[in-house]
Amino acid sequence: MDWKIEELQRRAADVFDLPADVISSLPHIELIGDCQLLMNSHQGILSYSTTSIDINGGKLILRIRGEGLELMSMTGCELRVRGKITGLELMR
Repeated sequence: MDWKIEELQRRAADVFDLPADVISSLPHIELIGDCQLLMNSHQGILSYSTTSIDINGGKLILRIRGEGLELMSMTGCELRVRGKITGLELMR
């Protein structure tokens, strides 16, 4: 049943030319070069080290890999990570 709702949300976003994160509960992720990441609509950090950070994005988990990773700031809806980012992985 959830996939029908997700499909309807995707179609509505396409029809009204809106970003999918506005219509659904998907997180918004911005990468600035290889040194900073911003994520909105997160649901917390699952694991944290200087080489890997796993972030709960609700329907997906974002794994950030790199060197010297650190959490710059975190609020209830937004977080920022800096360091040398060498890879990103999205997991369901």
